[in-house]
Amino acid sequence: MTKYFMLMLAGLSTTATAQVVQPGDWDVTSKVVDLTVPGVPGFLLRMMKGKSKAERKHVSSGQGIETLLTPDPKARCRIDSQRVADGRYTQTLSCPQKKGDWMHISRTGVYDTAGFTGRATVTGTTPKGALNIVLDQRATLVGGRSR
Repeated sequence: MTKYFMLMLAGLSTTATAQVVQPGDWDVTSKVVDLTVPGVPGFLLRMMKGKSKAERKHVSSGQGIETLLTPDPKARCRIDSQRVADGRYTQTLSCPQKKGDWMHISRTGVYDTAGFTGRATVTGTTPKGALNIVLDQRATLVGGRSR
């Protein structure tokens, strides 16, 4: 379960092109704010709360924020809807699970040339019940200013 959860977190990182961002390496970080995962012992859930996972992405010249919002191909998520305009983004994703229905991810936040900050909510059903994970996310240029 933990390995799959970390792969799912990696899939939450994305990219965009509505506004051009600085080329270079970016860290897209997801921090666990809250989570309910039936069947996982409480002490493991408490250990995961507050933990962060960063994914390194490379942005080439002329690419934008959508590049940073694009899901990791290994997670096999599909973008159901996306709007990136006027300094705000919204995105909905569907991601397959090994067992059961697809997970759904709803993301909202703000962006500028320095990256993005936002929140992602993951919902789905496991064999033991409803799952809910809330993540704070941000993208920052490696070696650049932080948000």
